[in-house]
Amino acid sequence: MFKSHAIKKYGSKLMPVLVNRYGAKKHYSPSEVRTTVYHNNFNPTYLPLAYLLCLEQSDLKNVLFSEYPELDIEQYKKEISAYIVRKKYSEYFQRLSLSLNHN
Repeated sequence: MFKSHAIKKYGSKLMPVLVNRYGAKKHYSPSEVRTTVYHNNFNPTYLPLAYLLCLEQSDLKNVLFSEYPELDIEQYKKEISAYIVRKKYSEYFQRLSLSLNHN
C-alpha cells in the first residue's frame, strides 16, 4: 500500500519546505499543505499523511471529511504508524508520533 520513498520524503522534507515557504508555525492551513505537496513533487496519494502531520485537529477533521469522506482516519493512523515502525522511520515522524499519542 505504501511506497517507502514517498512516505520517507513526507517525514523528512515536508516540514522544512513548509517552513521555507510560510515560516515556522505550530500548524499550517490545509491550503498551505496542499499547495506545498503539489508544487514540490510529493506523491499526492499520501496527502492525508501531510494533513496528519501539519494541521490543527479541527482543520484535520474538516478537511478529511470533505476531501476524503471514505477514509477511516483511525485505521489510516494505525496503518501509517505500523509502517513507520516497520521501516524504522520514526526519527522522520516525531511530530506524527506526538499527534498519535494525543488522539
